[in-house]
Amino acid sequence: MRPEMLKKYAAPVPRYTSYPTAPHFSPKVDAATYAEWLRATSADTPLSLYAHVPFCKEMCWYCGCSTKVTQRHEPIARYLNALEKEIATVSRHLPHANRVGHVHWGGGSPSILEADDILRLAAALKSHFNFAPDAEFAVEIDPRGLDEERIAAFAKAGVNRVSIGVQDFDEAVQVAINRMQSFEQTEFVVRTFRAHGVRSINIDLVYGLPHQTRSTLEQTLQRVLTLAPDRIALFGYAHLPARITHQRLIDEAALPDMTERFAQANRATNRLTQAGYVTVGLDHFALPDDTLATGKVHRNFQGYTTDKAAALIGFGASSIGRLPQGYVQNATPVADYERRVENGGLATVRGHAMSTDDSVRGLVIERLMCDFRFPTEELRERFGADAESVIEEAHMLASSENDDLVEPEGEGFRVTEKGRLFIRSICSVFDSYFGQGTATHSSGV
Repeated sequence: MRPEMLKKYAAPVPRYTSYPTAPHFSPKVDAATYAEWLRATSADTPLSLYAHVPFCKEMCWYCGCSTKVTQRHEPIARYLNALEKEIATVSRHLPHANRVGHVHWGGGSPSILEADDILRLAAALKSHFNFAPDAEFAVEIDPRGLDEERIAAFAKAGVNRVSIGVQDFDEAVQVAINRMQSFEQTEFVVRTFRAHGVRSINIDLVYGLPHQTRSTLEQTLQRVLTLAPDRIALFGYAHLPARITHQRLIDEAALPDMTERFAQANRATNRLTQAGYVTVGLDHFALPDDTLATGKVHRNFQGYTTDKAAALIGFGASSIGRLPQGYVQNATPVADYERRVENGGLATVRGHAMSTDDSVRGLVIERLMCDFRFPTEELRERFGADAESVIEEAHMLASSENDDLVEPEGEGFRVTEKGRLFIRSICSVFDSYFGQGTATHSSGV
């Protein structure tokens, strides 16, 4: 890959876990709007649930998640009280017992919860929502300090998929990002979850970290492969110190340059495909018999997923939900969130009501991120004449692009192998909000 091409297409762009992206949400969508949207939910609308646990025992300096550090259980217990109240309030606004097919707990670190907390939160969700017998129940795990009692509680609660954070096993990298984690700790957690019947294991890795090289990343991959995870996510580190203050603790001089970042991503992709994993979208890999490799893939705030629910209900501080009418987001400060739900209120403070053009472009961006193809037929089937102007934009892109990132396909295009690394930059062409406002984004590579 020529350095000038990397520089050309590596400009900061959104990660596109939604469209429009969260920086373009506004206070025009509030708690009253959310209540109205919930009450309009039809009986046949499948649901997905997300619960945010915004606490960690220590701060990892690379992290861009909404979280805060606590060594005490009291703030967590108080927060769980608020979560239970929000769960009950949202369920009262829903007019039907809609089927839940997917549940995800994220953070922060849901594994900071005590065993009783885990069972309590799961029971609150199950008492207010109609879980499908085969519902996927996924939880993000920090394996550091996680004991068998809490692992057993997750299994008893019904968790059947865990995403285990690793990032990198190299000690110099771990020191530089303030996340010391041994392979032995990680192996114990993987083995113990499997012993308790949780068979689906995901491992999360990051490239582009300080002091990371192709060689150290490959050594980490070799160790990860001995754990035989069902899925591996390989995210590019987003260095945004102007917005994320604790990232200022990272030595910028130790960060790999753009050429090295590209080489790391390319080396890791080759290593994982050689090991038998199927590439899924931009940065996920799955074993050939995993549902992520065999079914239709979607994209939401948890990344690539097989979850096709039309409505995602978010619980907790900063959580984002999606209903057919648009997006909603809760208050981010924990104290503000707790205050808003205290007396049966909703915590929504901003969001976005989707226009038809938003829905058209959102579908285009999701399918490009997942399939690397412009979805001409699906657009016409779902939106008719309202899709024609965007289809024309795709035709113009395919006929004018001269770096071999896309090639014409019918009235649209497909992304070439060379273009896949730059898929976020390609998606930004269809983003009518891109460049507006003061949003900061990560590198396109």
